[in-house]
Amino acid sequence: MVRDFKFGDWNHKVLGNTWRVNDDGTWYLPERTLGWGILGWCSSYLKNEDGEQWRFTPEQARFILWWYAVDCRGKFAYRTGVLQRLKGFGKDPVAAALALVEMLGPVRFSHWGPNGEAVGKQQRSPWVTVNAVSQSQTRNTSNVLKWMASPKLIKEFDLVIGVEQAVALGGRAHIIFSASSYRAVEGNRPTFSILNETQHWVEGNHGILMFETLEGNLTKSPNGTARMLSITNAYMPGEDSVAERQRFAYNEQEELKRMFPDMPIYGGEIYYDSLEADPKTPTDPETIIEVAKHIRGDSVWLDPESIVGSFMNRSIAVSRNRRMFYNQVVAKEDALFEEAEWDECRIRDKDKQDLAPNTEIVLGFDGGKTDDATALIAKRVSDGAIFPVMIWERPPKEIEPDWIINREEVDAYVHFAFRTFKVLAFYADVALWESYIDSWTKIYRDRLVVKASAKSPIGWDMRGGMKALTKENESVMDKVFAGTFLHNGNRVLRKHALNARRRENRFGTTFGKESRESPLKVDAYAAMILAELAYRDLSESGQLKRRTGHVYAY
Repeated sequence: MVRDFKFGDWNHKVLGNTWRVNDDGTWYLPERTLGWGILGWCSSYLKNEDGEQWRFTPEQARFILWWYAVDCRGKFAYRTGVLQRLKGFGKDPVAAALALVEMLGPVRFSHWGPNGEAVGKQQRSPWVTVNAVSQSQTRNTSNVLKWMASPKLIKEFDLVIGVEQAVALGGRAHIIFSASSYRAVEGNRPTFSILNETQHWVEGNHGILMFETLEGNLTKSPNGTARMLSITNAYMPGEDSVAERQRFAYNEQEELKRMFPDMPIYGGEIYYDSLEADPKTPTDPETIIEVAKHIRGDSVWLDPESIVGSFMNRSIAVSRNRRMFYNQVVAKEDALFEEAEWDECRIRDKDKQDLAPNTEIVLGFDGGKTDDATALIAKRVSDGAIFPVMIWERPPKEIEPDWIINREEVDAYVHFAFRTFKVLAFYADVALWESYIDSWTKIYRDRLVVKASAKSPIGWDMRGGMKALTKENESVMDKVFAGTFLHNGNRVLRKHALNARRRENRFGTTFGKESRESPLKVDAYAAMILAELAYRDLSESGQLKRRTGHVYAY
């Protein structure tokens, strides 16, 4: 659930229930939860860095109550969760506390107490993993464990904390610290996994493989009791990090709940908890101080004046400071789109979210060979909505080091599109695919209403069409900003659109990759622009009016 909460002059975004209140102003808390017993256990067995009794902040405590919420059968309400907060929130102590309580505390449902409260018990054979993509991240958590574990805890449970693992109960209970190695966690069946700093988990550092392995291990757990919690800062859109993928999955979940409120969510809901500054929040010193006091929540040790200092340091990109200290999901300054702008253009009418057979469409194609992606994108003529037919991306090099695009498969998808839909125009970039474009032209030229160029009904040379590409890119940008662009929400196209960077030329604003060697691809966006060009030419040709009597406005 996403809500806007008004703090001062700003409408900040709140996801989850940690900051939700009832109509009478009291905190909105779960009806049934193991969290009360867990909070008590932590107060009894954990200590802070000064050696005093451990206390969660009220904000952290409410999060724990919701994370350990159970239903009327005692089953967890959430199997996976995300805690997204600003830098300095105290994520490592929270992760350490949850690791210890999952190892030794009352984290599994036992029975209902005399007042109907949920009572927990210890996990029988706990196998807890603390996962990150760098050794320093896991070491931060293991270092916290050393001062957090009280002498009482160490003695009573025979706890031994090492660099790579902690062991208790005579070897029956484990916490494993795992960094960068998806192979190290493959095959294990953790009872609980903490994923630390998932905004840094990307394909290049094996973060995606780590996540997929942990997710696979989660599904193997008996009775669905294993769970996984990610702790993250705001991610950078377009990097396709685990944090971005989980936010996308959460948004998909909420959209389905909106469209089909009575439909059960198999596998359990994602619990997403975040407190984010209003997207319109400026970055002048007075505003930063005011807003930081709200976005820090109960982390009162964070000094708003120090945050001002970071914003005033112009060697640090403002977008990075917004992610770190406003907890905003914002793109780099030269990105074409913000995440919210692109997502706002998703088709909301559920009757129009699918591309039906025999629908009139135009196609755009951009093909690669080894490193670049290949994409075939359709645009529905009736309303201009975008639907990727297929997007091919290179798999991780560890899996297929010698991968090249399967051209026969791409060819098959082109023929599938022509068999399934009424294709009125098809613009395909000629680079690397000339022979296939010649073949498609021989078969389908008589079905196409407009030609891609004077030389070819399908072939379109992106290297020589800079003016047209620039103007079409600007047109798409204007529509996205106005909220009149339509797409079906495809995750890979979304990633490529958010990866696209502004590039200026003598004709205006075009797009490009972040850098020549960047792993962040934009090829699906390029194919979409070609589909847009085909749609424009079709609309301006007058052919549609002559064929149907209806004027299609571009």
